[in-house]
Amino acid sequence: MALPKPKQDVTDARLATLTLPQGALWAREARAEALGRLTAMGLPHGRDEYWRFTRPDSLNAPEAAPAALFDGAEDDIFAARETLHIVFTDGVFDAAASSALEGTGLEIARLSAAMDADIHWAREFYGKLEARGQSPVARPFAALNSAIATDGVVIRVTGTADRPVHITYRRESETADVALHHVIRLEEGAELTLLENGPAAARLNAVMEVDVAKGAKFHHVRTQGREHGRRAATHVFAALGEGSLFKSFTLTANGAMTRNEAVLWLDGNDGVAHVAGASLGDGKDFHDDDTVFITHDALGCESRQVFKKVLRNGATGVFQGKILVKPGAQKTDGYQISQSLLLDGDSQFLAKPELEIYADDVVCSHGSTSGAIDETALYYLRSRGIPKERATDLLTLSFLAEALEEIEDEGLADEIRDRLEGWLARRRG
Repeated sequence: MALPKPKQDVTDARLATLTLPQGALWAREARAEALGRLTAMGLPHGRDEYWRFTRPDSLNAPEAAPAALFDGAEDDIFAARETLHIVFTDGVFDAAASSALEGTGLEIARLSAAMDADIHWAREFYGKLEARGQSPVARPFAALNSAIATDGVVIRVTGTADRPVHITYRRESETADVALHHVIRLEEGAELTLLENGPAAARLNAVMEVDVAKGAKFHHVRTQGREHGRRAATHVFAALGEGSLFKSFTLTANGAMTRNEAVLWLDGNDGVAHVAGASLGDGKDFHDDDTVFITHDALGCESRQVFKKVLRNGATGVFQGKILVKPGAQKTDGYQISQSLLLDGDSQFLAKPELEIYADDVVCSHGSTSGAIDETALYYLRSRGIPKERATDLLTLSFLAEALEEIEDEGLADEIRDRLEGWLARRRG
């Protein structure tokens, strides 16, 4: 079936500027298959169901729009931690700034090195979850990424990693247009914490594929902030085995347009999948979209989607979340909450929560609310001598608390909370 002309035109224009990278035969075949998926579905149009709330124009454009470099002196949020530190500058691995790619319980390499090798474990995983994630909802930017990404990391976790892996994304060019692809495989009983932070690019397209085997645990904490002009489309695809755990938290502050997609499959009994996010938007140029799809396809699994957005001065927040419970997925426990705190009358929150259930012994719930600061609580704090602006900040942090509780490491949660307080204080100033 031919694509509608507007989609065909924008897809052709985008692809005309690109050349598929070289590599081993399997890598070239994987990229060609991804390109085939993209050309069949086309890049998104504003009339597509899952792009109604977020205009894809800036992501579709043949070239990235310039974004001013961040000129502040904000410290790396995870700098004080002992980590295996990996740095990408304008989308290219920076060996001089990175740790040695080795650690207890880890096998780690650059994506480019893996895809140049005729035999590599990543061959069985690269692009596989991304391809699976194209149904029932098309995710064209993820397919584009699998076709063109030349850098990233591939991590095989064979035991309990002795320290977190920390990926920092730096930017030196105002027009950096970056595609990064990470592949992570956790073997049975393994455990890894992955930290991500930094602006990465004027325009970023990122994919992370995570295969979590039986009894393994994956913790993911990511911060997206600093630069007001950046645009990003990120994708996390994860398949969970029996008794495994997956937890991901994202903090988004600033940015002209951010679209974070998470697609997870609970394939083994008694799996646990939590996805959470906290967003702070200030200004009409801020647009943040969290789109989540979790499929329950096994017995006794638990999922959580917890998203909180604080918006003011014309900022826009979007949440699209779905829980799909397949036939036979009895004893499912699914929970989804999306809420916004609107600090003025100009901002907006757009939500599309969904449940699709084909089993009868389940507990599933979803809720979505949008509102202003609780005037009674504000009055109570002010009556105790707390200035209005500070009282508003305290209530804002209280509103975000449920999302931060999804971070299992209390130390990491405290670091994120401190960063939130700093963001609020700067705007109060």
